[in-house]
Amino acid sequence: MRLAFKIATRFLKSSKGQTALIVLGIAVGVSVQIFIGSLIQGLQKSLINKTVGNSPQITISSTKADKLINGSDEIIDKIESTDNRIKNLSVTTDIPALVKEDNQNYSVLIRGMNKDDSDKIYNIKKRIYEGREPKYDLEVMIGKELKQELGAKIGDEIQIITNNGEVNTVTITGFYNLNVASLNKSWLITTLENAQNMFSLGGDVTNIEMQVTEVFKADEIAANIESKLNNNYKVDNWKAQNEELLSGLKGQSVSSIMIQVFVLIAVALAIASVLAITVIQKSKQIGILKAMGIKDKTASYIFLFQGLLLGIMGAILGVILGLLLEIAFTKFAINPDGTPIVDLYINYGFIVLSAFIALASATIAALIPARRSSKLNPMEVIRNG
Repeated sequence: MRLAFKIATRFLKSSKGQTALIVLGIAVGVSVQIFIGSLIQGLQKSLINKTVGNSPQITISSTKADKLINGSDEIIDKIESTDNRIKNLSVTTDIPALVKEDNQNYSVLIRGMNKDDSDKIYNIKKRIYEGREPKYDLEVMIGKELKQELGAKIGDEIQIITNNGEVNTVTITGFYNLNVASLNKSWLITTLENAQNMFSLGGDVTNIEMQVTEVFKADEIAANIESKLNNNYKVDNWKAQNEELLSGLKGQSVSSIMIQVFVLIAVALAIASVLAITVIQKSKQIGILKAMGIKDKTASYIFLFQGLLLGIMGAILGVILGLLLEIAFTKFAINPDGTPIVDLYINYGFIVLSAFIALASATIAALIPARRSSKLNPMEVIRNG
C-alpha cells in the first residue's frame, strides 16, 4: 500500500493543473454545503430566539371559572421534579382591563410579574429604554406603541378600569420595547404583588411559565407535566402555538438538505469523471507497472489514494472557504442599524460532518476508475501504446 500511495502522489504532482482543478471543485462543493447549511441553521436559530427565546416555551393556566391557580408553590415543586430539562420557572398574574384616557378606552392586559424570575424569560430589564421598573404599589410600565397613543411621559398617571368596574389610578415609571407591536400596545407590566393587591387576588396567580433546555422537545416535556396535573390545569407549549413557523423551518431544512445532496452528487461525478480519464491517460504507465509485477489490487489502490488525497485537500480548502463566506455574509448582509441579518453561526459538528462526507464522496467516486485500472491488461496496453 505504501507503493500505491507513492505512485498516487506522483500522479497528482505530474498533473498539477488537473489536480488543482479537482481540489477546487471539491472545495467549492464543501464551501457551498457549509455556507448554505450554516446559513439555514443560523436563520432557524435566530427565528427561534426571536419568537420563543424571550418568551415562555411552556405555560400552565387554570381551566376553572375564575382562571386562578391556587397553591402555585406546590405545583412548581411538582413540575421541577417532573423533568430536569425545565428551567426559568416564573408565575404571573394576568388581568384584562381598560385604560381610560381623554374619553377613550384602550383594552390592556395587566401583567403582574415576579421581577427576577420573569426577567430570566422576557429579558425585560434590557428592554426598558426610558425610566425604571415598577417598585411600589400602583406603578406600571407601558410599551412603546401604547406610549405613543397616550402621549405619555414618565410620572404620568393613568386610570385603569377593572372588569368589576373598579377604577385604579396608577403611575407610569418606565417604557419598554419588546419588538412586538401587539404586546407593546397591550401589556401594562407591574409587580406580582401590585397586581394581586389591585385585584384582591391574595396569593393566587393566573399562569405558571417556564423555559426548557431543549426547545424542540417542549411538546414532549409539556405532555410529561400535564400527566402529573389534574384536569383543573391546561398546559400549552410553543410548538402547538407556532405550527406555521415549524412548517416553515422544516421546509427550509428539507430544501437545504436537497441542495447539499445535489452539490455532493455533482462533486462526486466530477471526481469520478476526471479520475476515469486519468486511468486512460496513465494506462501506459499502469501497464508497465503491472508488467513489472504490481498486482491488480495495488493498481486499484493508486486511484483510491488519489481520491482520498484529493478529498482531504478539497475538504480543508472547502472548510476555509465556507467559513470565509459565512463571515463575509454577516459583514455585507446587514440591517439598517448595522447588525447582521443573520448572526454568524458556526456548528463545528456540522462542519466536520460536511468535510467527512466530501472526503467519503471523493474516495467512493474513485472506486470506478480504481476498478477499471485493475482490469487493464498490461500486454495489450503496451502493445497499443
